[in-house]
Amino acid sequence: MKLNIRLLYLYLFSFVGLLIVVIGSVNLVSLSLRTFIFKDADRYDIYYTPPSVTTDGDPPVPKVSEEEQRAMQEKDIWRRRQQELTQAFSMIFVGAPLYLYHWKTIQKESDKKL
Repeated sequence: MKLNIRLLYLYLFSFVGLLIVVIGSVNLVSLSLRTFIFKDADRYDIYYTPPSVTTDGDPPVPKVSEEEQRAMQEKDIWRRRQQELTQAFSMIFVGAPLYLYHWKTIQKESDKKL
């Protein structure tokens, strides 16, 4: 089998497409596990409370209650999960056609040579 530049290009882009699909799939599985099985993996304890007095004479900063902090945390977790989901699907939707096109081209060329 003679390895020319075109065949090298096809193998390289086929590999890149497959790699993108694998990474997107791993991200999707990770997100699914964190969402449905390990539900506390994204959560963190609330330690920070903003100071209630300012030094420059402005009115005091209102203290954020623990319920409000938890609500903000839930919203932040939901937003991050949506970002991860769109990124994972985007990788799969871009990588799959890239891989399939180049791999089918390799198969067609190898069938022609036989």
